[in-house]
Amino acid sequence: MFGTLYFFGCCALLVAGYAVYGAFVERVFGADSSRETPVMTRRDGVDFEPMPLWKLYMSQMINIAGLGPVIGTILGALYGPAALLWVVLGSIFAGAVHDYIAGMISLREGGISYPEIIGRNLGPGVRVFMECFTVIFMVMVGATFVLAPAALLASLFPHFLTNLFPSAPTLAWSVLIFAYYFVATIIPFDRIVSRFYPIVGVMLIFMALGLIVALFAKGYTILPNTDFFTNVHPAHTPVWPILFITIACGAISGFHATQSPLRARCMTNEKQGRRVFYGAMITEGVLGLIWATLALSFYPDAATLSAAMGSKGSPTLVVQEIAMTLLGPVGGVLAILGVVLLPISTGDTAFRAARSMLADHFHIDQKSAVKRILTALPLFCGGVALTLLDFPVIWRYFGWANQTMSCVSLWAFSVWLASHGRIHWITSLPAVFMTTVCTAYICYAPIGFSLSMEASTITGIVVSLACLALFLHFARTGSLASSGRHGGHEVNA
Repeated sequence: MFGTLYFFGCCALLVAGYAVYGAFVERVFGADSSRETPVMTRRDGVDFEPMPLWKLYMSQMINIAGLGPVIGTILGALYGPAALLWVVLGSIFAGAVHDYIAGMISLREGGISYPEIIGRNLGPGVRVFMECFTVIFMVMVGATFVLAPAALLASLFPHFLTNLFPSAPTLAWSVLIFAYYFVATIIPFDRIVSRFYPIVGVMLIFMALGLIVALFAKGYTILPNTDFFTNVHPAHTPVWPILFITIACGAISGFHATQSPLRARCMTNEKQGRRVFYGAMITEGVLGLIWATLALSFYPDAATLSAAMGSKGSPTLVVQEIAMTLLGPVGGVLAILGVVLLPISTGDTAFRAARSMLADHFHIDQKSAVKRILTALPLFCGGVALTLLDFPVIWRYFGWANQTMSCVSLWAFSVWLASHGRIHWITSLPAVFMTTVCTAYICYAPIGFSLSMEASTITGIVVSLACLALFLHFARTGSLASSGRHGGHEVNA
């Protein structure tokens, strides 16, 4: 009974967070329905193209969701019920705020891209670094979001294209997904995204709801283990700071800051921002809660869940088993296809965002299809190369890079808010926490410096407090005013 109350309580907190804290964040930013939006002045039929509110929301939700609320939360479930708590608190106070401010700054300043937001607020040096970092990260996202859906499709249709790929069905699906990515990256934004992704979003929500209803209807014990103080991970991997990196996208994601400007370029009213940006992240939080609850309830303990992932630790095997068991062959296939479409829809917009960043940096006119193709080609070459790595390895690097991007984003947003006379604590406090997490993780993890937990945590705290002290110093001296407004369109606080 407590597990059931815990699940529904977490869902209720997310809804309340949208209604209360989301409204507060909107007031802090100062959304103004009377302002002219970028699509009104820069409509080009490619990236700046108006979309109705429901399509904006659905396309934003499915583009930011990716594998985070499914794969990330299943991996996070190995740590026990604490995973749900982080999804709730992270989504309300960090992830949704992060996504909202990213989109609204872009909307307020002419539809500028993510690197431009960073450059205007943290300086040209940081901008150049983040341009390179972000483009590489976008390619990493695209590669990551090829492997998992390809593996799922190969498990459903193992004999697909057997003549061309007799012993590698996953490779066959990877080739097809990459081909789709390339087409979707270079065609106008409204040809696929605004027409089909909202439908995919509706399907995804219904499939997730169908799975959780089936879990209750078939009499599974909901969250049988609600011990927050015992590390239940089979490998005894510490909750801090690993959990906060593992659930990449399910609570906060730097990747989302690259996606919000894409929607900002299609919005006709600033008041749409809370529903599109903040609301989409809250929806992702609900999806994350559902999949974490499915993993923690379908399997009796973390050891059984880990065993279900197989020797390679692939959560896609868990998705397949849960869907097929709870919904049967037909419903299970539909549910799996919903999970497949989720990362695919995110992967193509990752490559689209990378193309847009390269075009902005090198001033390449994207009205020409030939120039869009030439801009995209090197990105896809890098993506194909990354798929040669094992999925767990890519996911660890993806998780850390993703959360590190969120740190940089939150500090840049804090500069913008402070320089415009707004309450910067809504982003600077999450920035402190996530900086501590990311620094501690890279110091502790095998992919980093392999320091002791004590040394890693202390280093994380010192680095985050130093960043906060530097930020507050410039905020007090007023040095942020010029950087926050430089190049922007807003001059009034």
